[in-house]
Amino acid sequence: MTEAYCWTLTTGEAGMTSQVRGLAEAVGLPYEHKTVGLRPPWRWMRGSFAPGVLRGLTSDSDSLAPPWPRLLISCGRRSATVAVALRRASGGAIMTVHIQDPQIAPRHFDWVVPPRHDGLTGPNVIATRGALHRVTAERLESARADLGDAWAAFPRPWIAVLIGGATQRGDLGQERLDALIRDLRSAAGASGGSVLVTPSRRTGEASTRRLVEGLADVPGFVWDGQGENPFMAMLATADHIVVSADSVSMVSEAAATGVPVYTVALGPLGRRLQAFHSALEAEGVTRPFTGALDQWAYMPVNDTPKVAADIRRELGLEAGAAPESVSLSP
Repeated sequence: MTEAYCWTLTTGEAGMTSQVRGLAEAVGLPYEHKTVGLRPPWRWMRGSFAPGVLRGLTSDSDSLAPPWPRLLISCGRRSATVAVALRRASGGAIMTVHIQDPQIAPRHFDWVVPPRHDGLTGPNVIATRGALHRVTAERLESARADLGDAWAAFPRPWIAVLIGGATQRGDLGQERLDALIRDLRSAAGASGGSVLVTPSRRTGEASTRRLVEGLADVPGFVWDGQGENPFMAMLATADHIVVSADSVSMVSEAAATGVPVYTVALGPLGRRLQAFHSALEAEGVTRPFTGALDQWAYMPVNDTPKVAADIRRELGLEAGAAPESVSLSP
């Protein structure tokens, strides 16, 4: 296998993995994705105070051994712990970029890339409007081409619905889910359009079943989890996008399209999430979903290329468009 110039590192969460892969692809170096877990007590330690953390990896973790990559992109608090240890093990040879607030001082990394609603600042901090992601014009065009006429029977406009689910703050609210179903039925009925829904792994079987039953007589579909997730095809072809507000990643991916994006809170939102949504609403990117459809324009939100350009400069790579990256992961 060709030696990887870049490693991406997470503890397996889909939203975090999407962010590190998206940035690695934008940087353009060949990369290999690493998924790790930590055993107690290391899983509870902060990154700058975790001696021997590389000996605390779970047995199903991917191998982290020399030759070291030139660039390491991590995301998540526990991945930050491992990234700090790898930087030390390499004698500083690895350039470390951590996405999100690492919960330790930014000086332990070469670069920290948090969303601006985290309020983190510093000379090596690049704050972004939302989450980094893999949505690009090229990927959207490819999804449109691959879809072909598969959904041609669904009348326009197409209302794509991206559903999250349970969070640390609570379960998905069923009363709010029923209200969303009523609003989606109203929007489809008034516009003569279709509702295309993709639940996430956090949505749960009961809530997904509720969506299927509540939208059974509305043109469109609720993805059943079989085969490839139509998420990218929905972003590529939707006329309107409705996103549950619990996921910064999904809202950021939707806002990369330039299509009207509506948010709906299906559960309690904390201060940081409220700040994220308030900023995008103030900038004219998103609006709360009330069951009425509208049209508005905004510049697509995508900070991934800018962050990638900063990293390429630090690595001494030539200016201009990044080459096509290659994932070496299976």
